[in-house]
Amino acid sequence: MEATRTGVDVLFVLLGAIMVLAMHAGFAFLEVGTVRKKNQVNALVKIITDFAMSTLAYFLIGYAIAYGPTFLVSADQLVGKAEGAAFAANGYDLVKFFFLATFAAAIPAIISGGIAERARFWPQLIATTILVALVYPTFEGMVWGTRLGFQDFMKATFGQPFHDFAGSVVVHAVGGWIALGAVLMLGARMGRYKKDGRVVAIPPSNIPFLALGSWILCVGWFGFNVMSAQLIDAISGLVAMNSLMAMVGGILVSLLVGKNDPGFVHNGALAGLVAVCAGSDVMHPLGALATGGIAGGLFVAAFELCQNKWRIDDVLGVWALHGLCGFMGGIACGVFGQEALGGMGGVSLTAQIAGTVTGAAFALVAGLAVYGGLKASIGIRLSEEDEFMGADLAIHHIPAYPEEFASVHDTGPMAARASAKATASASRSTAIG
Repeated sequence: MEATRTGVDVLFVLLGAIMVLAMHAGFAFLEVGTVRKKNQVNALVKIITDFAMSTLAYFLIGYAIAYGPTFLVSADQLVGKAEGAAFAANGYDLVKFFFLATFAAAIPAIISGGIAERARFWPQLIATTILVALVYPTFEGMVWGTRLGFQDFMKATFGQPFHDFAGSVVVHAVGGWIALGAVLMLGARMGRYKKDGRVVAIPPSNIPFLALGSWILCVGWFGFNVMSAQLIDAISGLVAMNSLMAMVGGILVSLLVGKNDPGFVHNGALAGLVAVCAGSDVMHPLGALATGGIAGGLFVAAFELCQNKWRIDDVLGVWALHGLCGFMGGIACGVFGQEALGGMGGVSLTAQIAGTVTGAAFALVAGLAVYGGLKASIGIRLSEEDEFMGADLAIHHIPAYPEEFASVHDTGPMAARASAKATASASRSTAIG
């Protein structure tokens, strides 16, 4: 029976890892549908290569920083067969690594949407390596592990540890606040804000792709949240119900507040899911509905303030969506998780506030430091010419839609790049003015 249970746990976590892996396709299509056509190939390549680099960095360094064990041992130890092995039987710790690696890779996937259309490719891959190897695992280990005595301090000070069941703060707020630092270091896209005070709207290039990305993320999120239990006997239908209700609340409120805007509606679903992660195992479904609704309204309001009033050119609104809604979700766990509001209890509002503020501050400082350091040393932004031409041709030498760029005499991607480069050189000054 013990062997069977272990095997079931391995399968359970593996299925969760696969569902969260699929969410990265959602990140990709959400960005593809939002950016302009000349940057769609870059969005796709960034997400998949960031995932690869994140997995490698987390395997070699990050997981050990967060939890202690290193995978640089023999295979029989990794599957728990060697004498005195530090790893569980049947390779349970290996699928747990896979599951947690998909969480870690969400950090650069979140950042990617904020810095889209003007970030250089290789510096971003270096930033991904630093963040997933060192920065994210440090806070992950503090909250989900035993690092730095953080949870012991929280319990001793506030009576309860900081509760973040599925990562409203550990993953989403941290990713969103790092992204804010990256966006501030990069600056706005060319032509986004005019010298005379006008804000130039840049609408999504493909609403169906944007919607597809949102749907993929929504479906995968039930693996993200429910399977954060990590053991089959710890699974709770309450987590699934609360995730569903928060998603619904985010959709309906963003529909109303966003005045039927499809971008707000589809991101509103994600806002609700971001916010409910922390308390999805302790809230009543009505509390989850309220949490999702607040997040949907918060996303719309923050996105418009960020883009139009504060002039922070966060392309996909990742600071509003992940940073602020994740921040709100961490605190909401301490409100709607209380027994007085129908929750399971065992949470402290003061602990939730302290833990959430710590995560956001840590992430913002890290984002400014990493991207500020790269900006000062090797540069993080495309040249004006390459930005005007688009990252697809400037970096990858092929457009998403070759028929729209091909010249009459040569239909190859290099000819398209040459044609676009010439156009960029001639038109750049007009676009910036």
